[in-house]
Formats: sequence, structure tokens, C-alpha cells
Amino acid sequence: MYCEVIPIRLFREDAGVLTYAFDQVVTPVKIGHIVEIPLGKTKTYGIVVRIVKTVDFKTKPVTKILYKTPLPEHIIKAIFWLSEYYLVPLPLVAKMFLPQGLGVSRRRKTKSTVAKNSKPQSTSENIPLNTAQKQALKELAKVKSSTKLLFGVTGSGKTNIYLTEARTALRQQKSIILLVPEIALTSQLVQIFERTFGHKVILIHSNKTEAERHLIWEDILDATEPKIIIGPRSALLSPVKNLGLIIIDEAHENTYFQENAPKYSALRLASFMARTLKIPCIYGTATPLVSDYYLADKKQALVTLSQKAKSTAERPNFHLIPLKNREEFSKNRYFSDKLLAQIKDNLANGYQTLIFHNRRGSAPLTLCENCGWQALCPNCFLPLTLHADSYQLICHTCGHIGKVPKSCPECQKPDIIHKGFGTKLLEQELKKLFKDAAIIRFDADNTKTETLANNFDDVKNGKYQIIIGTQTITKGLDLPLLKTVGVVQADAGLSLPDYAAPEKTYELLNQVIGRVGRGHLDATDVYIQTYQPENPVIVSAINSDYDTFYRTTLRMRQAGHFPPFYYLAKLSVTYKTEAIAVRNINAIYRGLAQRASALGIEVTKPTPAFHERIASGFVWQIFLRSTSRVKLIAALKTLDPVLSRGLHITLDPPSLL
Repeated sequence: MYCEVIPIRLFREDAGVLTYAFDQVVTPVKIGHIVEIPLGKTKTYGIVVRIVKTVDFKTKPVTKILYKTPLPEHIIKAIFWLSEYYLVPLPLVAKMFLPQGLGVSRRRKTKSTVAKNSKPQSTSENIPLNTAQKQALKELAKVKSSTKLLFGVTGSGKTNIYLTEARTALRQQKSIILLVPEIALTSQLVQIFERTFGHKVILIHSNKTEAERHLIWEDILDATEPKIIIGPRSALLSPVKNLGLIIIDEAHENTYFQENAPKYSALRLASFMARTLKIPCIYGTATPLVSDYYLADKKQALVTLSQKAKSTAERPNFHLIPLKNREEFSKNRYFSDKLLAQIKDNLANGYQTLIFHNRRGSAPLTLCENCGWQALCPNCFLPLTLHADSYQLICHTCGHIGKVPKSCPECQKPDIIHKGFGTKLLEQELKKLFKDAAIIRFDADNTKTETLANNFDDVKNGKYQIIIGTQTITKGLDLPLLKTVGVVQADAGLSLPDYAAPEKTYELLNQVIGRVGRGHLDATDVYIQTYQPENPVIVSAINSDYDTFYRTTLRMRQAGHFPPFYYLAKLSVTYKTEAIAVRNINAIYRGLAQRASALGIEVTKPTPAFHERIASGFVWQIFLRSTSRVKLIAALKTLDPVLSRGLHITLDPPSLL
């Protein structure tokens, strides 16, 4: 007998499947088996995707079968779909579905790698549901589309919807995949699932070692009982048999798009799997992506949960403070007088304050006042950020670290200034203003012990009175003592040259505002400091008016030829010298322009990328836009293979940056 195998090693540019022989008595190969195969002068691994009886050419034999249990059928279909949908060679996609260190014998420290210290719970355990949640469950059941969008405002109790749907699937002996943006940001959700379903929960996350992840993968492959797999987008690649439900929490998060090759959206892959298996896939979010909302509304697959889960939950009091009005900032340049007074009152009465600013470090710009010199990263040509605690200049793109100059390298004058501010500077200012307060900061500069996940219980119990952070603190936090949220500069992200900038700003504001008004306290406050108090994005976020934000953004997207009305493809090249980058992107542009025009596809002229220079060189790019994704892919398939060397293609990029 013979089998077609996708090797996990790229063996040529048009790599696909290779055919191998096997003895069906000695080595009974099945579709989905992971096998060891000869490739050239070495051996590699691959996935069997087809069995054939005869071939008219010479073949090499399969060396061995690694696991008795084959991969589920939906995984095989997903590999082919991903390769075609995102124009990625099959070997690169196949490798993504298999654990690292394949073929390595792993030693087990314990009998099982599933959730520890968790007793099995009965799946009939009572899950409290209010009237709105019960109605949402009925509406979800009525939706004909396999993919359903659960638009639930912050605090509406989406978790109990997830629990109920998971319990139903388990009763049907079906497994569940629950995707979360990051385990650390959703620790409460994970704890609730572990508490409810105990040993049935399997956690996957980046803190586990390669060996641990490999053993978990084997446990899932060999599982004879239904499981609940919880993890980031990679959890979707797990070899889960009898999959009955996929849930994507915080479905708006950009972490569900894989930025490194092979580039793909976990949301789109989840939808494909759900269609293939005829099972439900629920996108849960309080701030739906405009494109997802548009499609769900069009397909009548939208379910809204607008009522807060707790009847005592009341809308917070909002204070909109113009940053241009310096009279409001007589005591401190970063915090308004009203916000400082509220923090002082909170400290006196045992309440917590959360300060949000989506920029880490101390100052994002280091300049010479005399000649205008600016401290830029030598790799990326982007501004270096001052970190005052370590007194270093750090690039937040490539990680380059430099010394803080005492004088200007250009004019030698000592007129070096630091402009702008980040979370570290805000922390220092608050420590000066409130010397006796317990203050903690959460951002990407935290060490492993300083992360929110490792300090969550102390934060929840009120050990810290002031919490400062970037978007790390905008989600998954339900703090009973939190009375006030302060947004230091609400419009910080609106100036970015990206069609998704308003969406990201609305999402962050909505999420951070949602940390209060959850029914724990009688009255809560939100202080919004902004240079643009009348901006429709900020006004919509304050009023929790997604409908107005959505309709305004949709009109702008349609006028600008952006998703959901147009499909996008980003083509970029990176070379050590800018001249070569410009020459090659221009050659690609010339090769595409005429054919694309014939297909009705828009092609932008070559431009430097937003991050024009990175560690590996200069980046130049072009964008393709079309109302037809099929035509877009057809145009990309006509690219000259010679010109395409070194070309990076991103289909459906979530951002222009």
C-alpha cells in the first residue's frame, strides 16, 4: 500500500505531499498517523493525509508510526484549508499542529499533566443564570450559522454562558476548546472553569516547558474521555477527538492573529473547524471587531447580552477632563486636581484606584533642545524610551539598550530633555504624591514575579491601593474594592496611521471603564483625561454606545476601502540596504500592477513600513485591496517566483502598522 504524507520540513518552494510505501501488516498506516519518513539523505516526520493502492513510480518506505492514535479528521482538513486560505506551504502548516521535539521520549514526573489539585466536579452542578442569560442561551441555540457572536457588555456574565454551553457539550460526551488571549490576563475565568469541571480541564500556556507541552499534547491525543482545553490560539491546534464546542473569549484581541509565519487568524480557523464539524463556535466579547459584528449581523448570528449580571451594578460617574485646560492640573502635570482628590478620598476610606496609560517606560522621547537631535534605535530608527529606574534607553521594538547621554552627540550641548510619559514615570509621581500608599505597576517590563497573575490575590484583597498599568490591567479584573478608574490620556492611540486605531482605542477605553460599575460598590467614578473631549470614539466609549461607534466606523471603512468591505493583503520586503529594498518592492509592484488592475484589484504604490527599519534591515511594502478574496489570491498566485524570494505576504492583516 502507499500513503501521501505532508513532511514537516520544507523540501522545495512548491512543497506539498510526498508518496511513501508501507506494509499494511507490519506497519498499518492510517490517515492522520504521524510517521517517520526518509527525506533526501536524512529522516523527518510527517502527517499521513491519504491512502492509495497503486502508484507508477518508485517510492521509499515509511520508517515507523510514532503514535498509534491518528490525528482527528478535522485537523487534516484544517491543514489543507490553512495552506490554501493563507497561501502557506503545507509543510509549514503541518509542523504548526505538532509538538516541538517530536520523536523525543519524554519522562513523566506525575501520572497526568492535566490540572493539578482539582477534584472532579459533577457536570450537573448548578450554574446561576439570570433572565437575560437564559434568553441569550435560547437565541444562541436558534442561530443557524455555526459561528455565533455573543456581544455581552462588561459584567453581563458571559462566563456563565460559557459554563452552561460547556456543560451541555460534556453531557453529550464532546470536548471543548476555550481560547483566551493570554492565561495571565484571564486567571479568574480559568479558575472558575477549574473549580466547576476539575480534572476535565487541561491548561496550555507559554510558561510550560517544551517537555510539559509535549506531554499535554500526547494526553489530549490519547484521551478517552471528553476534555476542556483552555489556552491561547495554539490550543486550537490540539488533537482533540469528538470536539463539540469552541469558545473564543475576548474575541476582539489582536493576539488571536499570529504575526510570525505562518500568519493566520485563530478566529477564522475556529470558524472553519466549526463548519467542518457542524458544531457551535462562540465569539464572546464586549467590544466586537467591526468586521466580525458586520458579518454576524448580516448572517443573523448576533446575540446581545446587554444586562449586567448583578442587579446592583450601576453606571459609574464620568468626569471628562480636557488636557488643554491646564487650570485643571494645578497640583501635577499628569493627574488632574479632581482625580488626585478622588485618590486621596479612596485612600482614606479603604478603596482602590486604577490608573491606565497604554505606554510603558518613563519617557518615549529623548531630545536635544539646542539642535533637535533625537535618541533613535540604531536598528529600527524608532525613538528610544527612557526607563528612569534603570536609567537606560530601551527600544520597545527590538530590545536594544543604550546609555542616556549627558550631552548631545551632535552639538555637544548639555541640553538633553525627556518628553512624554509612561507607566514608570506615573508610578514615580504617585509615590511622591502619596508616600504612604501601597502602589503596584503592571506592564511588559514586569519580571516573572511582578506579573498580574502572580499578584492577583493580593490586588483583589486590597493589599495594593493604587494599581497602574498598560492594557494588561484592562481585562479579566473584577476587584470588589475598586472605586475609581483614571485614564491619563484617552486619545493616545488615535493619531496612529491605521484604519484600526479608532477600534483599538474604543476597545481599550471600554475595557478599562468596565473594571468599575460591576455591583460591588454603591458608587464608582471614571476620570477621562484627553486632548480630544469631543472625539466620537471617546464619547461613544464613555456612553458605552457601541452602536454609534460601529456605524461611524463602518462609514469611514467603506469610504476608505477597508474591511469588511474590502479584503487586504500586505506584501513586504526586508533588506540590509534601503536601495535594494526599494528596487525589489518596485519590481514586485510593476509585476503585479497590470494583472491586478485587470482583476479590479487596487495596488498601493511602494512605501516604507511604519516601522521602516528593524534589526534585519529596511522594510518596504505595498497593499492590495479587493472586494473579492478569491481575486486577491488569484493575483498573488501570479507573482514571479524569482521576485517573490524574500517577499512576506500577510493576508487579512488586522492592522496597517
